[in-house]
Amino acid sequence: MKALTPVSEIMTKNLIALNTNDDLTRAEALFKRHHIRHIPVVKEESIIGMLSYSDLLKISFADATDDDRDIDTVVYNMFSIEQVMTKNLVTVSSSTTIKKVAKILAENEFHALPVVDDSILVGIVTTTDLIKYMLKQF
Repeated sequence: MKALTPVSEIMTKNLIALNTNDDLTRAEALFKRHHIRHIPVVKEESIIGMLSYSDLLKISFADATDDDRDIDTVVYNMFSIEQVMTKNLVTVSSSTTIKKVAKILAENEFHALPVVDDSILVGIVTTTDLIKYMLKQF
């Protein structure tokens, strides 16, 4: 493994994002359609928060029942994305080393970091990205 490899080499660049006008039903659909667990919340090109699938699960009954009724829609309508998303984010730049990113994720309780250059969201890196990178080294 190269110690100085920048996170830009492994980050996701084609982002799925939400804005504060979106609702939680749309968020759940994006999580399921794209098989992802973290969605940045943006205002124009700047990140203002991060919504994780586990944040959504905390307020819903999603995947807790086999009932076909749309119980979650009622719950989702009680909250906005801004109320559920994480606001005080740790971010990294695209030149941050993969080693530094791994250290940040290992020392904290989150599994994704927004990648921001000059206040603009340029990517997202997750623990899954790190694992895939490590597997390629073997």
